Amino acid sequence: MTILPLLSQVEGVEFTAEEVAALTPRIQNAGTEVVEAKAGGGSATLSMGQAACRFGLALVRAAQGEENVVECAYVEGDGKYARFFAQPVRLGKNGVEEILDHGPLSDFEQQALESMLDTLRKDIALGEEFVK
Repeated sequence: MTILPLLSQVEGVEFTAEEVAALTPRIQNAGTEVVEAKAGGGSATLSMGQAACRFGLALVRAAQGEENVVECAYVEGDGKYARFFAQPVRLGKNGVEEILDHGPLSDFEQQALESMLDTLRKDIALGEEFVK
């Protein structure tokens, strides 16, 4: 699993260690929870559609000149963690203008990140081989 919710980055709320430990796997497996809730009658496509709509609208706002439009995207970055990584990006008239850092991680998040990096790097290598 290479999904890591950064609950420490949520503005305006603080979670206890117990809440983080309980919420993290639920967020990581949210798609499965939706399918199970629908008794196998569908998938979490509405969530993906909402995310695509949000990102598309952010691109439009940035293309129209709005400043400081920031969204998260899976991008090729500086390789600090892996060649491709999901992180905030500043959007502008020409698309991604700046790749930003995600901010300081909690100890829980840092440990989880480090434990999933090998899997992420292997997944990236598989994807690159598939493209070739």
